[in-house]
Amino acid sequence: MFYSPVRTNAKIVAASENLHLFRYVEDPEQVKIETFENRGGYKAWKKVLTEMSPEQVIDEVKKSGLRGRGGAGFPTGLKWSFVPKDSPKPRYLCCNADESEPGTCKDRVLMERDPHAIIEGMAIASFAIGCHLMFIYIRGEFTHCHERIEAAMKEAYAKGYLGKNIFGSGYDLDMIVHTGGGAYICGEETALLNSIEGERGMSRIRPPFPAIEGLYACPTIVNNVESLATVPHIINRGADWYKSLGTEKSTGTKIFSLSGHVNQPGNYEVELGFPLKKLIYDPEYGNGILGGKKLKGVIPGGSSTPILTPDMIDVNLDYESLTSVGSMLGSGAVIVFHEDTCIVWVILKLIHFYRHESCGKCTPCREGTGWLEQIIRRIEAGQGKPGDIEEIEDICGNILGRTVCPLGDAAVMPIQSAIKNWRDEWQYHIEHGKCLVKSEFPFGQK
Repeated sequence: MFYSPVRTNAKIVAASENLHLFRYVEDPEQVKIETFENRGGYKAWKKVLTEMSPEQVIDEVKKSGLRGRGGAGFPTGLKWSFVPKDSPKPRYLCCNADESEPGTCKDRVLMERDPHAIIEGMAIASFAIGCHLMFIYIRGEFTHCHERIEAAMKEAYAKGYLGKNIFGSGYDLDMIVHTGGGAYICGEETALLNSIEGERGMSRIRPPFPAIEGLYACPTIVNNVESLATVPHIINRGADWYKSLGTEKSTGTKIFSLSGHVNQPGNYEVELGFPLKKLIYDPEYGNGILGGKKLKGVIPGGSSTPILTPDMIDVNLDYESLTSVGSMLGSGAVIVFHEDTCIVWVILKLIHFYRHESCGKCTPCREGTGWLEQIIRRIEAGQGKPGDIEEIEDICGNILGRTVCPLGDAAVMPIQSAIKNWRDEWQYHIEHGKCLVKSEFPFGQK
């Protein structure tokens, strides 16, 4: 049985009923529909079709406070309610499984190890918005995820959970598994819709928003894998139970992908509001900094979020707390780096990624990311010039908020925070032509 080498906190989950997404992911049998059913799988789907109306489903998810787990954090139930009830057009649901944010590997685990949970969540969301054809868009490199979801989908059809007249309710629902080509931009919902339609993956100008005019110009809802996998638990256990987890405004649990210079990298499901410092240092989680070195910085929500310094990590992992210290929860990818890491090198790697992944639609992003990479690469190579830092700041200011999609913002926010918090290191690079720190990397050289 193939398994991803991704550590999870399954033992912690087993000891707590509140942590639900990872409860069974270490059991190889969980991918089979019989095992899933024996553990209450598809119970919520049957309850929705036989006992609830679409409005009741939306209200329950609204009441739970569930927010999108893909990065934006928009209330899930509220998003569903935007679909016009009087539209004569067909409606579509798209599960965004194009997990592309550097440092993020949580959705991959759910797809590989608990695929039926995602399908059940997709089905419930489809019923809520009046959809009869749902899609899951899987990142092109996730071959094993694709195989797992395809196999689970066939099992669901064979058992009558998908198809015609499900549970004798008269409700029909079909599913299509669509794989992307490995483009980061297709994680943005409108670029994802273009890709499904066979067009180039480029973001659309909004309005109209997808809920009004999305896939094939029809009302469409796009939700993240983790968001949808959470929905059956809310239906089974109630919105009040879900609201009892997390904080008042950031309810429920969240899977955090902890990586970088920590002793125990992995995926950890914790309640929102969990202390960031505990995630990094607690023996049950990250177990401290690799090699006993000092912490230098933390990217708390994926590579597109502003970087935190060591004196900023006494903060809780929820939307409001991270905003209060100038960063974001994002996708929940916590990337840790220690004292021997060159911040200019880190930013060079990030801007190279964003320059490569820009779709080229917007001039500020298309041209600006290239200019930034050229300047930062020159600084890192020891050829920086006076005024380079100011020029980087100027370019960042002309990209931020001036693009159709958030890729431009994602490219510059880490740079702005890196210059703000480690300006002396950038200056040293320019004045001395070399790194201020040792720049020793245990997993490969610079």
